[in-house]
Amino acid sequence: QVQLVESGGGLVQAGGSLRLSCAASGRTLSRYAVGWFRQAPGKEREFVASISWSGSSTSYADSVKDRFSISRNNANNTVYLQMNSLKPEDTAVYSCAVRFLGAAVTGTYDYDYWGQGTQVTVSS
Repeated sequence: QVQLVESGGGLVQAGGSLRLSCAASGRTLSRYAVGWFRQAPGKEREFVASISWSGSSTSYADSVKDRFSISRNNANNTVYLQMNSLKPEDTAVYSCAVRFLGAAVTGTYDYDYWGQGTQVTVSS
């Protein structure tokens, strides 16, 4: 069992930035691929970004490419999602998920463990 905790969400104006963190308790993240997903009210959960367990590859949704960046710091057992140039349509609950020795996959069903999520609200 891997327990994940997201942090860093909040309220920001359009054009602003936030950095989300995904940390694991009781288990090292260094051998897990990590994906970020988001779900807005009344909408399906959607893929945002992912990073392979080795850190050598990443994937991004077209809607966030060139604005968001995913990275990992194995020394402090955390994966980050840097979000720049935020738009109101980025408003959602953001959750991280992990897959053991995974690639930078994009499907919801590709991941085994999920965090509870952190709210991101972008005002216009």
